[in-house]
Amino acid sequence: MSQPDAGRDGAMRLAARLAPRVNHLARAIVERQRAEVPGFDLLPEEMRDVEIAATARHAIRGFLHHVQGLPDIDIGLFRERAAERAEEGLPLVQLLRGYHVGAEVLLDAVSELARPGEEAALQSLTRMQLKALQAVVENVTEAYLTGLADQQGSARELARALIHGDGPAEVAARCGLSMESGYLVLSVRAPEPSTPVAARRLLRWALARLVPLAEGHVLGLPEECGGWILLPPRTPLDAVADRLSSRPPTPPVVGAATADSVDGVPAAAERARRIAAVADTPGLHRLQDVLLEYHVAAAADSAPELGALLEPLARQPCLAATVAAFLDCDFDRRRTAQALDVHPNTVDNRLVRVAKLTGVDPRTARGVQLLGAALTLHRMADRDHR
Repeated sequence: MSQPDAGRDGAMRLAARLAPRVNHLARAIVERQRAEVPGFDLLPEEMRDVEIAATARHAIRGFLHHVQGLPDIDIGLFRERAAERAEEGLPLVQLLRGYHVGAEVLLDAVSELARPGEEAALQSLTRMQLKALQAVVENVTEAYLTGLADQQGSARELARALIHGDGPAEVAARCGLSMESGYLVLSVRAPEPSTPVAARRLLRWALARLVPLAEGHVLGLPEECGGWILLPPRTPLDAVADRLSSRPPTPPVVGAATADSVDGVPAAAERARRIAAVADTPGLHRLQDVLLEYHVAAAADSAPELGALLEPLARQPCLAATVAAFLDCDFDRRRTAQALDVHPNTVDNRLVRVAKLTGVDPRTARGVQLLGAALTLHRMADRDHR
C-alpha cells in the first residue's frame, strides 16, 4: 500500500542521512552475523570478512537507492551468492538468517537517526524495508533451490558415473551429453583440515580457474574434503599447474592422473586421490612428484613407474652398477671407486650422468631413496625370472 507523501518524503530524508554510514553498517552486519548465525565462524575467513561485507554494502546501497527513487541495484548478485552457498553446502536457514540479521541492523540504525516528529517517516521506511527484504528472500531462496537442482544435474551425474565406473555411456546418452575419449582427472583437497564449506569453495575456485583453459569442457563432482575435476586429456598439465598455483592464503592440494580411455577413469581417479593424499604441499602433483611417498604408502600400481626410473640406464650398465655400489658403500665415493676399480672422479662423472638421464640425483637424500627403491624392485624382478 502506498504511503502518504509526507511519510515518503521523510523516508527519503532518513535514507539520505543513512548513506554515509554504509561501510560502518556493513561491518556491523558481519559482526552481528558472527554472533547470531549458527555456523558463521566455520565459514572461510575471506568469505566472512570480504565477500559477505561486500554483499551487505550492495544490499544497503540498493535499499537506499530504492527509497530515494534512484535506479535499483541489480538483485542478481544475491542470486549468484545464493547459488554459490548452495554448491558449498551452506544450509538455507543459515543463509536466510544472515539477511534477516542485516535487516535488523539497518532498522536499528534508522531508528537511532530518526528525530522527534519523524514517526511517520520511520514507519514508511520500515514498511519499505520489509517489502525489500521479502523480495530479496524470495529471490535468494529460488536461486538457492535452483543451485541445489544444478548440483544434481546431468553434468554432475556424468562425472559421478565416470569416476565410479557406473555406466557413464548410458548416463551420457540419457542426458544428451558427449564424452571425451579419456580424461585428465584431478583430485582436489584443502591443504589443511577444514570444513566442507571451505573445501568446496576451493573446488569451485579451481573449477572457475580451469574452465577457460579447457574451453568449458570440465566436469566437477564435490565431496566432503574437496572433490573431483575431469578435463579433456589434451589439457596441458603445466598450464593447469600454473592456474592452480596462487590463491590467498594457499592453493589446494591437487593430485593428477590421466585416463587414456573412459574405462580407465575410475583407476585414474583413485590414483589422483592417493597422490593428493600423500602430497604435503599445495599445488598440482603428478605421480613422479610423490613417487616415493606413493609407493611407500603401499600403492602397488606405482611399482612399474618406480622401476622405470632405471630404464634410461639400460644401455649403460656401468651407471646402474655405480649407483648400486654408491649405495652399498654408504655414499663414500672413494670406497665406491675401489669397489668398481675406477678413479673417484669417474664415480662423480657417472653419478652426474645418472642424474641427467633419470632426473633423479643419487647424491641427494630423495634421490638415494628413489633409486634405492628402484634398484630393489629390479633385483626382485631378476630373482623372479631366475
